[in-house]
This record gives sequence, C-alpha cells and structure tokens, in this order.
Amino acid sequence: MRSAVRNREDRTPFSNTPPPPRSSLHCSQLSLISEGSLAFPKMSDLEAPLRPKRKKVLVDYFVQFRWILVIFVVLPISFTVYFLLYLGDIRSERKSFKQRQKEHDENVQKVVKRLKERNPSQDGLVCTARKPWIAVGMRNVDYKRARHFEVDLAAFRNVLDIDKEKMIARVEPLVSMGQITRVTVPMNLALAVVAELDDLTVGGLINGYGIEGSSHIYGLFADTVVAYEVVLADGSLVRATKDNEYSDLFYAIPWSQGTLGLLVAAEIKLIPVKEYMKLTYKPVVGNLKELAQGYMDSFSPRDLDQDNPAKVPDFVETMVYSPTEAVCMTGRYASKEEAKQKGNKINEVGWWFKPWFYQHAQTALKKGEFVEYIPTREYYHRHTRCLYWEGKLILPFADQFWFRFLLGWLMPPKVSLLKATQGEAIRNYYHDMHVIQDMLVPLYKVGDALEWVHREMEIYPIWLCPHRLYKLPVKTMVYPEPGFDQNLHQGDTTYAQMYTDIGVYYAPGPVLRGEVFDGAEAVHRMENWLIENHGFQPQYAVSELSEKNFWRMFDAGLYEHCRRKYGAVGTFMSVYYKSKKGRKTEKEVQEAEQETLETPDIDAN
Repeated sequence: MRSAVRNREDRTPFSNTPPPPRSSLHCSQLSLISEGSLAFPKMSDLEAPLRPKRKKVLVDYFVQFRWILVIFVVLPISFTVYFLLYLGDIRSERKSFKQRQKEHDENVQKVVKRLKERNPSQDGLVCTARKPWIAVGMRNVDYKRARHFEVDLAAFRNVLDIDKEKMIARVEPLVSMGQITRVTVPMNLALAVVAELDDLTVGGLINGYGIEGSSHIYGLFADTVVAYEVVLADGSLVRATKDNEYSDLFYAIPWSQGTLGLLVAAEIKLIPVKEYMKLTYKPVVGNLKELAQGYMDSFSPRDLDQDNPAKVPDFVETMVYSPTEAVCMTGRYASKEEAKQKGNKINEVGWWFKPWFYQHAQTALKKGEFVEYIPTREYYHRHTRCLYWEGKLILPFADQFWFRFLLGWLMPPKVSLLKATQGEAIRNYYHDMHVIQDMLVPLYKVGDALEWVHREMEIYPIWLCPHRLYKLPVKTMVYPEPGFDQNLHQGDTTYAQMYTDIGVYYAPGPVLRGEVFDGAEAVHRMENWLIENHGFQPQYAVSELSEKNFWRMFDAGLYEHCRRKYGAVGTFMSVYYKSKKGRKTEKEVQEAEQETLETPDIDAN
C-alpha cells in the first residue's frame, strides 16, 4: 500500500497535467457557465487509481446496513431528545433575568464547592461529568477512561442576558447555536459568528474551534468573545477580559480544550441583522488552482481593500464538488421588504422536505448564477439537516424526495447518538476509512491545499470558509505567519492574516472504489503538510500528532505560562493529552504533568 502511495506522489500534480477543455478558462471567465454546454471529465479520466483492492470484512457490512439502526432507533430518539431540549429552552426563556442569574450563581457555587472537595493526592484529574459520546467532535474522548474527578456542568445551558445597548449576549457554555439564534434573530440580532450546526455549543466553540461564513470579517468564534467567567483550579471564580488583570488567561482560553479552568459563562459580541439573507450562487470551473482563485475573488478584493463593505459580502462559503467545478456563495443581509419585492425568489430552506442545501447549491453548475432570499435563521443552520453531506453516507437515500417528505422531519440524527450506537469496531472503521478534518491554511495557499487533498484523499465535496487570524498583543496557540503584515497577500490586512478552513468530510475516493486506504497515515501526512505550511488542525477531529509535532503546530508559550500561573498543572489534563488519540493511563498523564512541573516556565511573550 505504501509503495502505491509513493507512486501517486511521484506523479505530476493534477494542476500541472494537461487540463480538460473546460479547465482552460481563466477565473475572469469562470462564472455563468452551465454544465449543459461542456462535458466534464470523470475522476477516472483525470487520475487512474493505483491502489490495490481491499477485501471486505464483517464490519463493512455493519456499516453498509447501519441505516437500519439509524432509522428505527437513532432518528426517533434524536427527535425526542431535540423536542425535550426545546421544551427546556422555552422554559428557561420564560424565566426572568433575575431568576436565571440566581440559578446561575447557585450552580457556580456548586462547581466551586465540588472543586474544593477534591484531594489532589487521592483523586484523579478534573474533567466534566458529560459522557464521552455526547461531545459533537469526532475524536475519541478516551481521556475519561482513566481515573478522574468529575464536575457536573449539565445545568449550564441558559441564555442569561441579551444586552441590546452594549450589544452583548451573556450565555452559559452549554447553550447551543440553535438555542441562541432562536432568542436573538427575532430581535434582529445575532452573534457575530454563528456556527452552522444547531448542536454546537458555546463552550465547545470557545475552548475548541468555531467558524462561520462571517469569519472573514469577525474572525473565529472565540475572537467575538469579550469576557470569560472561569472557575480556576483552586475554586476561585474570575472574569477574564483582554484588558484586566486576567488578560493572559483571556488570550489563552481559545483552543485550550477546557484545560485551564471550567468555563461557566461568556459574554459574546452581537451584531444587528435583517430578516433575510440575499444569497448569490456563482459557478466556477477550471483546475483546482483556478477554483481557488475564483473562491478568493468572491470575497477578497485584489486591491487589498478588505475593510470596504461595498466590496466584501457579509457571508461567504464555497463548495468544491469535483477537481473542475465549484460553487461560490456570497450573502448580504436584506430586509423583509426587499426580499418580498416582485420578482425576488424566497427559498425557505429550513422546511424538512426541501432539498439538502449542498445539493441545492450544486444546481448552479447547471443553470448558472442565480440569486435568492433565505430567512436569516434558516440560512444560519442550512447545513444542519444533512450534516453538511455526511447525511448521505449515514442514510444513502435520505436525500430522495420520498424520504424527505415522509421522514425528513426526523432529521438530523444527533451526532452524540450516532457515536453512542457505533461501537468500538465501527468507530475504528471510521477512523481508518473516513475523514472528518478541517485544515486551516493561509488564504494564498488554498490552491496548494486543494491539490494536496485531491492527490492524497480524493474527497468531494470540499467546504471552503475564510477567516481572519488576528495579530494579537501576545502569541497564542494559533497565530498568523511571522511578517505577514510586511508582505500582504489577497485578503490580508495589517492587523489580520486571512486564512481558510478547508473542510474535508466524507469517505475518500479510494474507499468508495473499494481500494486500500490507510486513514491514519493520510491524516499523519496531512498534519505534516499543515506544519510545513503554517496551518492548523482543530482538535475536535482525530489527531495523529506526536507531542513534539503538536507543539510544532501550536505555540505552547502563553498556554503553559497560564497553566502554571493558575494552578491547572496537576488539576486539569494538558491540551495535548486531552487531544491525543488512544487511551490515556493515569500513570502516563501523571508523568507528563510531573515533567511539565520540572520544566522552567516559558516566557508568554
């Protein structure tokens, strides 16, 4: 198998092969082209498979027929859970601010008391009491299999306050994106960055990673937070902002995976919004470098006037459907009056019987550029029902009209329930035969990254979403390329470098063709490519990084400084060991913590 991989790497990259007739178009000519006028080459015409065939084993059939369990067990339970959560959210919203705040204060005191009850010499490291399978992320939550000291945060799922004057939402960490938009959008307000899937929580998006189509303006989700309320290892409650005495903690919390303290509330920036999103779908054709350039041109002016709202849309995303075709989507907020003007098309994509969004967008490849108006909240959660395109693998026929009409109202299955019902064998199968990864790369390297994904994984569709990576007063775990502000590329400003999330979610081409594929090795090569190109891998995904390479990808300075300063060492597991693939033994973690204690502190600056 490895020899086959080497042979693939020795071949001329796809972008340098003689392009098909349709690929000869330059980016200025790429829009408004319909599929009916020119024929696309098939994948087999572009690059013949070189991998040997893989023999099917028993688990292949479990995966193939897993849809039976999903339809008759996972979907009904998911719908019930969603409904009960909805009732709980409505009950919370009907409480007064004083009542919600009182309950919050009482729950914080329970956390403080629990932490103070811990005996460091007898009890394990602190982690939340949430079951491992409940997390939305794909990585194994194996750190909870070692001895640990649980703290229950299940009650922290309330929207505490919406301050319309300060334009701040104060929320607890288990508040989901669906929950917060249900509260804010009727007020014509929204979080500056609203992650697409309903189930994603504030705590996960802060401690881990969060992005949306507005991140080319506002940055990642954590960049929109103005204050964190955190219970530290010693049980003290602190409020960290960028300009108070806990400013170092403020900058260290994002990407720390909850290993510096327990987040109990956050204050997040709100922005004014309108009732609809005016969305333009523009097809782009060409080779992968040309598709990347078309994507860049959809939101980043070539004259570097990136802060000009007349040139930069409110929302951006692109979906690459094959090595030769993509659809760029750009959105601007629009009023109800504008959307309902004669001749404008309104598409309520949130209805259960509607085509899945990624398939709807793909129609632009046939009919050319078009514009429609989508209700704002439905646009925010456009990928929820089909889990981007993962729903096609889980339920192969769920995109068909008959299923959407009869059972579409049960979608989507809860990711946590999918994980709870998959078992060890299926989980390992997905790690080897399936890819769910995000590659965060500088915008000007998107073309190179797309070619790498095609060459190594052959996964389509691919999701592209830009985000700013700010130059901050201190060096955080993720940071722009050194000196980027001295040599600006398209999308950059002097205060932020433009990056792109390349979302790689699906079964690789070799797996779909029944060929041998080593998922762990492919992810390992992806991580090496990211390190070499100043990219980052969100740690919700399965990681093959060694500790050395983890800290080559991320910067440890500020993080380790805060772990020592705020007593996290010996109380919370380090971010590497929490993200590390495989089971963690208590001895392994204790030895790592002891090594950290014996290492001189690193200057956070």
